[in-house]
Amino acid sequence: MTDKKNEQKPDGTQTSAMWGGRFSAGPSAVMEAINASIGFDKKLYRQDIQGSQAHARMLADQGIITSDDADAIIKGLDDIKAEIEAGTFEFSAALEDIHMNVEAALRARIGDAAGRLHTARSRNDQVATDLKLWVRDALDGLDRDLQALQTALIEQAEKHAASAMPGFTHMQTAQPVTLGHHLLAYVEMLGRDRSRVTDARARMNESPLGAAALAGTSFPIDREKTAAALGFDRPAANSLDAVSDRDFAMEYMSAAAICAVHLSRLAEEIVLWCSDQFGYVRLADEFSTGSSIMPQKRNPDAAELVRAKAGRVIGMLNALMIVMKGLPMTYGKDMQDDKEPVFEVADTMALSLAAMTGMIEGAIFNAERMKADAGKGFSTATDLADWLVRTLSMPFRDAHHVTGALVKMAEDKGCGLEDLSLADMQSVEAGITDAVFGVLGVDNSVASRKSYGGTAPDNVAAQVAAARKRWL
Repeated sequence: MTDKKNEQKPDGTQTSAMWGGRFSAGPSAVMEAINASIGFDKKLYRQDIQGSQAHARMLADQGIITSDDADAIIKGLDDIKAEIEAGTFEFSAALEDIHMNVEAALRARIGDAAGRLHTARSRNDQVATDLKLWVRDALDGLDRDLQALQTALIEQAEKHAASAMPGFTHMQTAQPVTLGHHLLAYVEMLGRDRSRVTDARARMNESPLGAAALAGTSFPIDREKTAAALGFDRPAANSLDAVSDRDFAMEYMSAAAICAVHLSRLAEEIVLWCSDQFGYVRLADEFSTGSSIMPQKRNPDAAELVRAKAGRVIGMLNALMIVMKGLPMTYGKDMQDDKEPVFEVADTMALSLAAMTGMIEGAIFNAERMKADAGKGFSTATDLADWLVRTLSMPFRDAHHVTGALVKMAEDKGCGLEDLSLADMQSVEAGITDAVFGVLGVDNSVASRKSYGGTAPDNVAAQVAAARKRWL
């Protein structure tokens, strides 16, 4: 394609080839550098061409341009798309952005007909349309990646529906749970992430195309037609809002940021569980690294990096919100800086979710180690208190006090609650019988948690089946 930065006017002065009618001189090198976005917005080429083709068809259908011109435009755009995808298209910073690069290439191919494509639209509604289409695709991709991670978690949860492990509050042993139950908690988190994706997609699915620069157009366009052609539910109702709205980008990034927090929490647990101090899980070689100096090391670097990347996603959301917070109606060139944060978030989330899915799929859990730890720290104390309430009709606060005294006794003796003798227990509460030993111990504890959403293995197996039905 011809890459002509400036063209000469009759009086000999230089002006921009694309928008120079108003200007007597081309931009400085600094202005060109700060103004150009082609280095990153070329990612929008598919959406830009898709939107332009829909616009050209509509213009022909409305009799605004001829069918021959529309056919030439659509064919020329197909050729440009093929050239971009083949890697042979030469992008020009002098042409600023993807829109001008495509338009200039089209004019070089089909001549004056290309100039009619921009009838009844502006770069303002064009870029808003392009970015909406791109974000919509990104939301669909995020949903697929979330489902893949849910699948991996559900598979592991099914294997470990009855594998006991410590449940923690304040990072202190609280009550025994099962690993399957623990992993399904993340399935629920990711499910909420997917619901946010679905909601965001539905809310943003209105077409800005046809809003033109800000006020609409005097041409008899059919915005319903272009909206339908591009898969939108309807045209955006207000032309001012259509070109200035970036809520859809911020909402996508907000959903991604919450998801990144969930991934970071899971990554943190993997990092802890991989340590010798826990020893709960071993990651596959493909997701572990060694040390340059310590040959014994096996580092969970993939999890650490997923944990770190949450900060990047949150930072990109903040960046765009700060760009948008002070802008009056309608479009300002500030909004050119909306794309890099969006692209960064999409790339980061795709990589983070792929890494986490790979880690979960290949993880080998040490069920024996987890079960041994599940019984530490008097983790069945609540089971004892509950037994006192159920069997002796004791008020819970009194049962809490009795159980605390028995925990102190076991701590002094250096044993577990289940290792105390009946006489020991009756010295604190005479009504205790040997039936109490049926609720103590890890297996008894987890099996008793049968309330809906509880950790009993039968519950977990049922929730695995329900999760498959809901999410996969």
